[in-house]
Amino acid sequence: MKIRHDYRRHALIAAAALLSFIVGCKKEADESIDKTIGNSATSVTTTTGRTFTLVPDAYGRLVINNSAGTYKPGDIINLKGTFKAVFISNMSGTATAPIIFQNPSGSVSYFGDPAWAGGGYPCAFDFSNCHYIKLGSPNGKAYMVINGSTTTAREAYFNIHLGNHTDNFEIYNLSINNGGTGIVAKTEPVKGDATTAYPNSTMYNLSIHGISINNTRNEAMYLGHTATYWDLTAGVPYYGTTAGMTAGHQYVQPIKWNGVKIYSNIVSNSGLDGIQTSAMDNVEIYSNTVTNWATQHNSAHNGGILIGGRTMGTNTHDNIVRNGWGELCQFYGSGTNHIIKNNLFADNVGDGVSMRGAAGAAVQFLNNTVANTGGNTLRINGYTGQTGKNIVNGNVFIAPLKGVGTIYPKYYIYLENGAIVSEGTGSLANFKFATVAASGTTATNYYQITNKTLTSGYTSGYVKLY
Repeated sequence: MKIRHDYRRHALIAAAALLSFIVGCKKEADESIDKTIGNSATSVTTTTGRTFTLVPDAYGRLVINNSAGTYKPGDIINLKGTFKAVFISNMSGTATAPIIFQNPSGSVSYFGDPAWAGGGYPCAFDFSNCHYIKLGSPNGKAYMVINGSTTTAREAYFNIHLGNHTDNFEIYNLSINNGGTGIVAKTEPVKGDATTAYPNSTMYNLSIHGISINNTRNEAMYLGHTATYWDLTAGVPYYGTTAGMTAGHQYVQPIKWNGVKIYSNIVSNSGLDGIQTSAMDNVEIYSNTVTNWATQHNSAHNGGILIGGRTMGTNTHDNIVRNGWGELCQFYGSGTNHIIKNNLFADNVGDGVSMRGAAGAAVQFLNNTVANTGGNTLRINGYTGQTGKNIVNGNVFIAPLKGVGTIYPKYYIYLENGAIVSEGTGSLANFKFATVAASGTTATNYYQITNKTLTSGYTSGYVKLY
């Protein structure tokens, strides 16, 4: 269950990152731009075909404020060596000529500061007001490696931070280990800056694929702002109704993402949620594998895949989420355009899939397998506004409560506070088995039904595609 997020952690990191930019720009950034260009191996073929090879400074850092437009659309920036921190601001490519950050082809580059214990430069990568950027290896994820903080202060460390309107961004082919949060992508509301308040601006197009994230203290991915409202006067989030707002305080909603794809990633051993999304429209989450999340055993932050508040138009399909402490999938979205299809959700301690949407939310829950859960396999709560008709067809539900004791029908699909479900019949029927043995499946076979006499001859539930 996602009750709230520890916003203080992110507020501290944002302040530290800002301080790092201010100090870094005064002492290093402008000088380092000229220095790195002078030391780079540059081949110019066209105005958008330049290649630079940049190395860390004496402190192990690379700080670039590109306000003067030194780096231009289409440039390729090779990052060579071992960098404690890479801080980039005010850099933009274009849709047809993005700026690419990568390792030099065939060599391994390392990023991050495992010894970071507080203070400045609290990120391996920090991008502020950057647009049309690609970050990833041309060789594979073993060639760009981020090793974050391993100290007791690691909770406040971001491995990759996309802030201050950064958008049109692609992250691919890299590995993230340790640190606080794997990837953070959101813009904080700022008093006096109307562009940081919804609906005055939007962040477009975020793509994350082909990466691995392991052993973060917090979320592996924290994408989009989780606050329903932000109290600019007090500097704190607010999750209640407008009627409960403090008189005289100024409230805004954080801006949203539009167009997000998260696919073919491996996420493991995160302290809190695995893949968390909030405040975004038109989202596709697919072909990811998430295991052993919520290792902190914090019931407020325990989703394998989390489709958070203020999300609309989501499609979550063909994922494997299994072997974790928390809930396998959590839904808090708004409206009726949501699909969760052909996923394996299996082997956890709490409820399997939980839904607590808002604003008349409804979900199409299709051809999934939810197996061997500590609680109910599917639980839908209408209390916060998930009052639309949820379509639940073609699923296989196996062993709620681990198949122990009397398994009552309500444990397969548990409805509360006015939640509504329509279950299919015939080829769209759901099939329910009190124990794993009764389903004729095994964990090693991804709980796929092979004996179709158990499903009336139909192909039901999860089918492994990758």
